[in-house]
Amino acid sequence: MLNIKVFGIVQGVGFRPFVSRIAAANKIFGTVANRGSYVEIFAQGADDDLQKFLAALRDEAPERSAILNVAIDNLPDENFADFRIVDSVHEAGDIFVSPDIAVCDKCAAELFDPTNRRYLHPFINCTACGPRLTILRNMPYDRERTSMDAFPMCDACAEEYHNPASRRYDAQPVCCNDCGPEVYLLGENLRGHEAIRHVRKILAQGGIVAIKGIGGFHLACDARNFAAVNRLRNSKTRPTKPFAVMFRDVDAVSRECILTAAQMKFLDSPQKPIVLLQKISGGTIAGNVAPNINRLGAMLPYTPLHMLLFNFPDALKNFPDALIMTSGNPSGAPITIDDADALKNFGDFCDAILSHDRDILLRADDSVMDFVDDRPSMIRRSRGYAPLPIFYGGKKIPVLAIGGELKNTFCLAKNNLLYASPYIGDVGDLRTVEVLKASINRMRDLLEISPEVVACDLHPRYQTTALATELAAKLNVPLVKVQHHFAHVLSCLAENNHGDAVIGVAFDGTGYGDDGTIWGGEFLICDATTYERAETISPFIQAGGDKSAREGWRIALSMIDIALARELRLATDAELAGQKFLLDKKINCVTSTSAGRLFDAVAAILGVCNVSTYEGEAAMRLQAVAERSTCESCGDFATTAELFAEVVSRRLRGENIFDTARFFHASLAEFVANVCAELSLRTKIKTVALSGGVFQNSLLSSLTATALNRRGLNVLRHELIPANDGGLCVGQAVHARAVSR
Repeated sequence: MLNIKVFGIVQGVGFRPFVSRIAAANKIFGTVANRGSYVEIFAQGADDDLQKFLAALRDEAPERSAILNVAIDNLPDENFADFRIVDSVHEAGDIFVSPDIAVCDKCAAELFDPTNRRYLHPFINCTACGPRLTILRNMPYDRERTSMDAFPMCDACAEEYHNPASRRYDAQPVCCNDCGPEVYLLGENLRGHEAIRHVRKILAQGGIVAIKGIGGFHLACDARNFAAVNRLRNSKTRPTKPFAVMFRDVDAVSRECILTAAQMKFLDSPQKPIVLLQKISGGTIAGNVAPNINRLGAMLPYTPLHMLLFNFPDALKNFPDALIMTSGNPSGAPITIDDADALKNFGDFCDAILSHDRDILLRADDSVMDFVDDRPSMIRRSRGYAPLPIFYGGKKIPVLAIGGELKNTFCLAKNNLLYASPYIGDVGDLRTVEVLKASINRMRDLLEISPEVVACDLHPRYQTTALATELAAKLNVPLVKVQHHFAHVLSCLAENNHGDAVIGVAFDGTGYGDDGTIWGGEFLICDATTYERAETISPFIQAGGDKSAREGWRIALSMIDIALARELRLATDAELAGQKFLLDKKINCVTSTSAGRLFDAVAAILGVCNVSTYEGEAAMRLQAVAERSTCESCGDFATTAELFAEVVSRRLRGENIFDTARFFHASLAEFVANVCAELSLRTKIKTVALSGGVFQNSLLSSLTATALNRRGLNVLRHELIPANDGGLCVGQAVHARAVSR
């Protein structure tokens, strides 16, 4: 008899029913059970049958599973009369929690099959799909430990749940129209299919609807309707930030966007992220959905309710095949998950709120993914991906890393696993701080991690720093503060499972430096324990506090004289004089090496964007302008100050702004490669890690990697952990473990 322990994503993906089926096919007797951190199998049979069983275990595992390790021991035979799934018994150890999974093709077909008893059921699922993390209280993954415990199975569902031949054998969220959750309209006496029909009419007529999904509410309207989109923008106080669009199907996406095979693989994957795609000229999507940029955030329906909204069999004609589907949250606050907050947050401007009675236990916003050189580049890692762990060696001390202030995620580390949480949001808002606290507690319980170290950013005024200090004191454990850009580079090392020293290039908007100044254009020589600040972009004076981070002309004025600023019409004379006064008197001024602000200044000089209405707007618009150029020229500059001066000269000469924007990107890439080549000669290090939010710019990232490769240097880039502050927590955890005990 074999005792088999299977480690990995084997909970919530139909693994135990799969084991039962291959046991029956191979004449194996025994049992299978969840043990919390792994699945345990006792398998008894003839030697040939056992070998076939083991081969099937590895080769035919459920599509959504991920076997990371299989441990096998020989034991004396027992008196098994059959093969059974037995009750879960929880044991301590590494825990692998399945993220939420998009509806599978088989369930989608049943959803629209009039002969199926789950016809038009908004919560159809099976062992291969449906909610996981967002409904889970604790492990092991069984119905009584999920929010589905409020919905007792009817006899028909129970029969499927207990039948090894059923696709829903041991599927924890299994339900049907008779026993499952129900959708309804808040404040109106409409439930089920009537509620869906009503919402479809509102959307078709140009209205706005809040819709409860798997990990939170969305705000939806017709993506082709300029007036509806504009009304949503005004209601959400979101003047220009792009909205995500959910398309009915791949054909609708292809009508509006260029779609490569690599992008298609992710767009229509079980994770169903938002994928940033190149717009096609002349499309039908309203121009105010993603103004001033050349990309559109596209996703496909990933819940049965989404599919019903697009394809419900009613008499309604001309329903849009593209809907805005943006996160349902007030500005700066976390995504809304319950009815009371939905009424408070959306009741004054939504024409309807479509909710349901399955509780969301952990928020999970949509994941967002870009592509660089046809490889994924995660922008926001959440639904579908979190909390899948990263494997990274080193000390196995349990750590809680709080992450950054913007785009917050936190990380819990145990043994060789680093679990990054779903996206939390910007922690400057106290509501988000409370959500962060609650999410940390739930994830700690779920993953059974008792931190022995807490890590956070070095910035003394971050809310996350205050929270980390509070939690470290409460847990009576050390607090490790990690410099912002060091953490960026270490997150890239962790994702790439790289343990040696690297030349780290960390370019972003703002990070607190060891010297109290603003860093953001850094070249670091580092490993997991320590770093040297080897080089930076040219420092400049950043005056005006928060305004300088939004208004690129203020940064530009610190690099040119006021006469040039007037000639370039960067701002009004009064604004220029006021900013010049601050600079001359050194009022509210700080030295900065922020690469993000350098992009803002160039965007202002070229007349692309003077004032940003959302983080990163100027850089995104500058990239869009640069990508309209076919010019391949670049300059060789010893400093970024020289590069900036050349951009100004080209603007004054009236040169094409598209070519100048491309020239800036290409020249900055060459500057980075030259600095790294010099550092490589000095240190003999041949590997460069690129991190920080500026490297979300796919054009700069591609050009920089190419320039580094030409110089014989290896390049580490982010793919499934964000280069932006959403990845900081991973780097913090790596350093905290390296320097502890």
